[in-house]
Amino acid sequence: MHPLKAEFVKSSTTLDQCPPPRLPEFAFVGRSNVGKSSLINYLVGMKGLAKTSGKPGKTQTINHFTVDNRWYLVDLPGYGYAGVSQSQRHSWGKMLDQYLTHRENLRCTFVLVDARHAPQGSDLDFIQWLGGQGKPLAIILTKADKLSRSELAQSIRQHEDAMLQMWEELPDMFVTSSEKRVGREELLAFIDAAGK
Repeated sequence: MHPLKAEFVKSSTTLDQCPPPRLPEFAFVGRSNVGKSSLINYLVGMKGLAKTSGKPGKTQTINHFTVDNRWYLVDLPGYGYAGVSQSQRHSWGKMLDQYLTHRENLRCTFVLVDARHAPQGSDLDFIQWLGGQGKPLAIILTKADKLSRSELAQSIRQHEDAMLQMWEELPDMFVTSSEKRVGREELLAFIDAAGK
């Protein structure tokens, strides 16, 4: 697996603190413990780029990284985690809202969903809200290695069916496993095409 050149740029708590919008940008977001940091590290081929943690809610800022000096990878705070205060959740929500609706160079938001679970209300609500803003999005089913082939196929169908109740056309969907190294090339090809 060829590693990419990924470098941390900065962490921000407001939209105006984010780096200048000089490169196409791709954001990664999901419920806490969905495997976001592991996927980011797998995607760029670097173990310690995004900090993994057994404690949910670790990411609390908008974290920008440059990848091959061609695009920004953005690690966003998780949503739906009950282990932080209500004021903290409100603060994260406001930060995500501002960033996702007003960041001019944001080409796609990847919403990460744990393939092991049936469609969750918080995921569907977030996807519905983001789509309602008219913002490009794609779904990433994570932890595919934890399922058998038939279980994974069932999970894909369940998530597609849930989204077809909201929309006539499905967003792009990717299946990944950081453990088994699945989905990287497909994701990078999508990013490369969308970043042009």
